[in-house]
Amino acid sequence: MSTHALEFFRDQITAGAGLSLSDSCPRVLYLRSGSLTARSNAVVTTLAPNSAWHGDRPCEAVAGKAGAEIYRWELRRETGTAGAAGALRAALTLDPGGAYLMRCDRVDFPPGGIAYTHTHQGPGIRCLLSGEIRIRVCGTEHLVRPGEAWFEAGPDPVLALASEREPTAFARVMILPAGLRGKSSIRYVLPEDADKPKRQTYQLFADDLIDC
Repeated sequence: MSTHALEFFRDQITAGAGLSLSDSCPRVLYLRSGSLTARSNAVVTTLAPNSAWHGDRPCEAVAGKAGAEIYRWELRRETGTAGAAGALRAALTLDPGGAYLMRCDRVDFPPGGIAYTHTHQGPGIRCLLSGEIRIRVCGTEHLVRPGEAWFEAGPDPVLALASEREPTAFARVMILPAGLRGKSSIRYVLPEDADKPKRQTYQLFADDLIDC
């Protein structure tokens, strides 16, 4: 039985308009384009493109003169009801006695980059920023294009093949055991892949313990 749900939203805010997030839950706001000011618990944070805010209190996000395109992740306790309209929603089962962190990062591949068959130590939702990526998992394969999001459960082996023609990048949020703070969550399935050169690079935005 699931205990939580991780939800992903795309928010498009016009210049000067605001997004009011009045409930408390662990969340990440990643600014895809434009400019944004996030206000929460008397703390004001200004975001530029390719930066992120993380918190667990109510938040007011106000777009700057260029507007704002936001990718938003929220972790909620499972209620048995449907998620918000327009959200990608994944049911998670978290240990009630466990300690967890919420990690937001960006992964970049050069043309022809490969994430060799691997697993992660926790679930997460990714959204493609540029290029394209082919995901092979559980006997299926699908091509992901910019603006499209997908869920990875964690223990399922995944092979990811980036575009041969152009650089590829995605942003993601994962829910991981607290002991992985500051550490990689990836495990390679085939021993021979562990020592192969890895061409992807990582940019970490948030790696914070959460109360869930």
